[in-house]
Amino acid sequence: MKELIEAILTHGKAINEDVLLVDSFLNHQVDPLLMHHIGETFAAFFRKKEIDRVLTIESSGIAPAAFTAYSLGVPLVIMKKQTSRIMTGDLIQTTVRSFTKGTEYQLTVKREFLPAGERVLFIDDFLASGEAAFGAIELVKEAGATVNGIGIVIEKSFQSGRKRLDALNIPVLSLARIRAMGPEGIEFLE
Repeated sequence: MKELIEAILTHGKAINEDVLLVDSFLNHQVDPLLMHHIGETFAAFFRKKEIDRVLTIESSGIAPAAFTAYSLGVPLVIMKKQTSRIMTGDLIQTTVRSFTKGTEYQLTVKREFLPAGERVLFIDDFLASGEAAFGAIELVKEAGATVNGIGIVIEKSFQSGRKRLDALNIPVLSLARIRAMGPEGIEFLE
């Protein structure tokens, strides 16, 4: 997606070979017009998959997932990284390791928001090792639903996540695929 690649090149900062800072348009400050176009792009690609709901993980995936859900006309479900006293009932949980933070967290969702038999589109901000996507897939399966597609805003193609996801035969659309990055610059795959 040309508009996203331009935003990454103009506003993104490769801190090192593994960490890309895009907080000026994706997760700390959000560019709503760019997110709208991202949502429309994901919706157009996955529309034939008969998606019943969009699923994401708090917090950086919320903006692109919300615009995708809006474009598809379906609900958005946000999986939580932390539980609270008000998050009760029939919860589904799994442990996920964050590549960026180097920590583990409990990915949690209420079963009622992932009804059995539904078709889910998982949207996330980054794909690195694939741990977040695999955690989401595990929770969706446990709920008795199916992941019919995975939308990734920025894929770090030099890491293992895409190869791992491709082995599952779930359609994956990454809008910007990075071949390599570092303080000297960012290279994209065609």
